[in-house]
Amino acid sequence: MAEITLGVIGGSGLYEIAGLTEIKEITLETPFGAPSDAFITGKLGGVRCVFLPRHGRGHRFTPSEVNYRANIWGLKKLGARFVLSVSAVGSLRGDIAPGDLVCPDQLLDRTRGRANSFFGEGVVAHVPFGDPLCPDLRALVYAAAQGKGARVHNGGTYVCIEGPSFSTKAESELFRRWGCSVVGMTNLPEARLAREAELAYATLALSTDYDCWHSGHDAVTVEAVVAVVKKNVETARAVIRDLCARLEGVGDVAWPAHRALAGGGAVMTARDRIPEEAKARLDLLLGRYLWPEENP
Repeated sequence: MAEITLGVIGGSGLYEIAGLTEIKEITLETPFGAPSDAFITGKLGGVRCVFLPRHGRGHRFTPSEVNYRANIWGLKKLGARFVLSVSAVGSLRGDIAPGDLVCPDQLLDRTRGRANSFFGEGVVAHVPFGDPLCPDLRALVYAAAQGKGARVHNGGTYVCIEGPSFSTKAESELFRRWGCSVVGMTNLPEARLAREAELAYATLALSTDYDCWHSGHDAVTVEAVVAVVKKNVETARAVIRDLCARLEGVGDVAWPAHRALAGGGAVMTARDRIPEEAKARLDLLLGRYLWPEENP
């Protein structure tokens, strides 16, 4: 059986994974620039993990400055087929309290100006994104969170805003009327790029506050967010360890997310019209489908 590799993208507060063995630090250059930081690889039980702090060590990058394409490309290059995004979020529902965990099943994009696709510049491709968070991986994440006794909510819509400022009250109330459950700043274009890279991607969202809509609670502040995140980090680490055990039990599966390019059928561009520089840039994603003779 092929080695199972889980990529973990740590958000605010989660900058390392406890318990890793056989640790290595790997620095990559990608066709899309530099990732947020070096990748940390190691083993948790029988599963290989590749960890990356989304904002860089020391939290150097705003959500808009994160090089999402380089991060996802790097995880793909290092063998990840599953990706867990750990993300701090604000709650838009009264029943999702600060300290709760959420496994959302839908995303709403309110970002602007972020590079949100690997494709373009000579190659056009369209991947299915109706279920933006892999249902198969999400089910394992939810079960892992339940198994650790966490108060966790199954499903809900994560609305991704540009940031770095928090929402206005008008925005927060609008998101609530739209039926959104949590608000964050980082899961898009991250999830979309993971789908284009045929990675199964799911989110473990850590609720830190009630955004600014709840009249009975103080407005969100960095201090309040950090305080709740610190309490949740150990739970998140325990969930990651449990998830690794569950992935080891599942084995080397092939879920729909792993076939998002459908053997290259998602690519609309005629093969003989793809520029050489685009072939080089996208070889990791498309090479085995479109020019297999060059990828034995």
